[in-house]
Amino acid sequence: MNRSLLRNEVLPLALLFAALVAATLLVDAFLHKVNIVWVGRYLGIPGVLLIVASMFYSLRKRKIVAAGNPASLLRAHKAMAWFGSLLVLVHAGIHFNAVLPWMAIAAMLVNVVSGLTGAFLRSRARTYVESRRKSMVERGLSPAEIETRLFWDATTLDLLKGWRVVHLPIALAFAGLVVGHILVIFLFWGWR
Repeated sequence: MNRSLLRNEVLPLALLFAALVAATLLVDAFLHKVNIVWVGRYLGIPGVLLIVASMFYSLRKRKIVAAGNPASLLRAHKAMAWFGSLLVLVHAGIHFNAVLPWMAIAAMLVNVVSGLTGAFLRSRARTYVESRRKSMVERGLSPAEIETRLFWDATTLDLLKGWRVVHLPIALAFAGLVVGHILVIFLFWGWR
């Protein structure tokens, strides 16, 4: 694998995920150190609200809403989903005895990984196809020959553009588990 590809594309995404895990551990350790672990119970609420707010990008992308610049909304989506996930992970660190929250956390982590992976694959594949097309134009190949040679790459790129087909159901599974968790909390928690 090309070093620059690893350094420029894969490493930042892996570091972003590692930073999420490290930040979760640091915040959780801080809450324990200053003896305010109970705060973690309530961090799930703003975390979920941030994740829900980050979905405005998806609404804009699907033209359900017209407001906002898609590129800016994508950056906001990534940041809000990251911080929301951090808060939810700290919240989950407080509860070791419940299965539903851990299923929701697993779905959320898979969703984060699928989002990062999908963004990487799509971006990298697009750059690769554009680079090959430019190289063929520079070599003087005819447009028909270029299209023939790039057919399978273009087909693969079109398939990669559909990565949301995987990302969206995982996000919906996470949402369903979160709703189940919230309902159980409302039914059984003493709200002290």
